[in-house]
Amino acid sequence: MVDDAITDEMIREKICQMFLESTKKSKKEYIGIEIEVPIINLNKEEVDFDIVHRVTESFKNHFNSFEVEGIDYEGNVYALRNRENDDIVCYDCSYNNIEFAMGKEEDLFTINERFGEYYHFIKEEFESHNHTLSGMGINPYRKYNNEIPIPSERYLMLYNHLKSADNYSDSLMYFHDYPGYGMFSSASQVQLDVPYDDLIENINVFSKLEPIKALIFSNSVLLEDNEDYVCFRDNLWEYSTHGVNPHNIGMYDIEFKSINELVSYLESLNIYCVMRDGIYINFPSMPLKDYFNTDSIVGECYCKGSYRDIEFKPSLDDIEYLRAFKFINLTFRGTLEYRSVCTQPIKDSMSVAAFHVGLKHKTKELEKLFFNTPVFHDCYNSTELRKLLIRTEIPSSIDKDELYGLARDVLDLAKDGLKERGLGEEIFLESLYKNVNERTNPGKRILDSLKEGISLEKIIKDYGDL
Repeated sequence: MVDDAITDEMIREKICQMFLESTKKSKKEYIGIEIEVPIINLNKEEVDFDIVHRVTESFKNHFNSFEVEGIDYEGNVYALRNRENDDIVCYDCSYNNIEFAMGKEEDLFTINERFGEYYHFIKEEFESHNHTLSGMGINPYRKYNNEIPIPSERYLMLYNHLKSADNYSDSLMYFHDYPGYGMFSSASQVQLDVPYDDLIENINVFSKLEPIKALIFSNSVLLEDNEDYVCFRDNLWEYSTHGVNPHNIGMYDIEFKSINELVSYLESLNIYCVMRDGIYINFPSMPLKDYFNTDSIVGECYCKGSYRDIEFKPSLDDIEYLRAFKFINLTFRGTLEYRSVCTQPIKDSMSVAAFHVGLKHKTKELEKLFFNTPVFHDCYNSTELRKLLIRTEIPSSIDKDELYGLARDVLDLAKDGLKERGLGEEIFLESLYKNVNERTNPGKRILDSLKEGISLEKIIKDYGDL
């Protein structure tokens, strides 16, 4: 052990400080939205990164409130921030995927207006070069793309971690063959301010919502490779190096009784990276407490075009780099981040946030719905049910009338919650009601359309229209 040993109590106190303190402060309940969108070269060739960089420059020149936030090692801009409202337009993992991270607001219409303005401009710029954007959770032209990470500290480290499955040869875990999945997989994430006293109930109840979200939002079809899933995205995370410790990904398989139990869960996570002097160091994923019980660790850092070994000592502040990728994450900002939903057809982008905002204060009513629905307690737990409902075909053992009836009841609750806000935001739920009424989701529509002879190019256009 190091002389100044880091005790379990110190770890716990640091976790509480970093994850929980800001949830105790009285503040407005803001909404934050991140929408990732694949870039598609309509020539059926790899995305031309020179065109990406020209579009970025055009955007910066047109929206002069945006300032450079990130520059890669080759001098290209990969992130822009709006100094007036903290909107960020950036590239996620690679230059094959663009992200709109909208600054926090109190209402969805304000966010939607700004998102629409940015998206419309960027899409037109790309289309002038025969590229486009589309609201599909997996890039439909991924097989043409050059899967290389953005040459920056964070994304080089992340890709190095994801392609390091050989480091776990002693594990019985199955790893898929898509370590570059972050370069073709796109999500729609929501962050909400949830007060300290509501955290446990919110996490518990929203965890039970995950099967319903799979039912109505799934939109990640791995065309040609595996069309048995309409949300293959779940598998991409679970069977990657992020999933070495199952507590780091997916759903919570326990129902928390207290904040102490939540903190204990956070203590059970694995850590796989830290920073020293502005440089990311990646090392084989290990339990947090094992990490702090180790005198020194050898990891890898990127230096001048290659990776080299580096030895370092753990520091309590490294908890800042504790990265979980749960379907519901408690963040350092004191928000809950809901991250299990695929990118939606662009015109329906606000449906994800509307769903979560509408249900945020309906947890007791949701709990009653789940209790009164047999499929949720007689047959499967929530994790098992979601694994079934991300597939293209719902098993015959599940009562579809009961399932879709529950989904409609959930949407009605979300609608009530939005109506109580008095802003008219319930309009953003219309696409979800259509999914329930037609017993489908965007992923199933892609597959059904292809079977009906509709071209993939037409689907790309339809899913990309604003």
